[in-house]
Amino acid sequence: MGLAKKNQSIQDWITQQWVIMFGQKVDHKKHQWLIGPFGGTKGIGLKFIEQLAKDEELVIDKRTKNKGLLDSILDLGLSDDELKRLSPEVIDFYENTSNYDLHLKVKWNPFFKIFGTLIKNLFSRRIEQLNVPIENLDDPSGLTNEIIKLIDTKTNEIKRTIWLRTIKSTGQVVYSGVYEACSLPDNQICIKAIFPLPNGNATVILNPRVGKNGELILDSSGKRIGDSGFYFLLRDSNEQLWCKFIKSFKDKLVVKSIHDGIINATQTLTLYNLKVLEFEYEINISTSQNL
Repeated sequence: MGLAKKNQSIQDWITQQWVIMFGQKVDHKKHQWLIGPFGGTKGIGLKFIEQLAKDEELVIDKRTKNKGLLDSILDLGLSDDELKRLSPEVIDFYENTSNYDLHLKVKWNPFFKIFGTLIKNLFSRRIEQLNVPIENLDDPSGLTNEIIKLIDTKTNEIKRTIWLRTIKSTGQVVYSGVYEACSLPDNQICIKAIFPLPNGNATVILNPRVGKNGELILDSSGKRIGDSGFYFLLRDSNEQLWCKFIKSFKDKLVVKSIHDGIINATQTLTLYNLKVLEFEYEINISTSQNL
């Protein structure tokens, strides 16, 4: 059995050893659809973005507007019928995400809220990652919404897209995730969200479809490795890759147009079919876009 790397926080070492004990070895070449950037041991946040650009010999695109989580909605591989039904406002949000403001409300299951507080205190604040608010944000301005593109200067191609969300009133990082489309072993095209962690990452793979009212539905309801779902990945002290697929944990996101350019997104996290947490985002064009 492998051993997690030394010289890191004890709580990080324990969680990584859990992945090794209950997960399985993976091959980098055979599981390319799953592989994504790993974090360091001294925090994620902005430091990770700068280090990733350096490691992959990329530069940060300084533009602040007209940058999307997706370069094109066509990256999702939706059928022609789905593309016709999909709300134009939702398409614009995914292709020009940086042009929008986000206002977040959170609703915890009281039972899981205790564990959320524990994780926040033991991990999230320290590593600047997955720092989910325990209460609704007091600041009505909500979250920052920054899309950071890392570019290959030789080809001018976008190589990485990072969605950085912080609490406006405090600057505290909530999420720093790398987003990209990926093709699963069965050729299903999905959105992959990679959240770097010390010596590894948490990766959520979401299967896209379009609802009858033009909403985009992203769902991680897979049953085994190779499906959509929630994965922990890490590299042990011998540089062996390990993966733990969390079958019981599901993530469902529904993004729909409401009225007058306002978009609503509801994200529901469940564990063993019990609701853990619900995020509700109100998304609208940034006021600076109208100046």
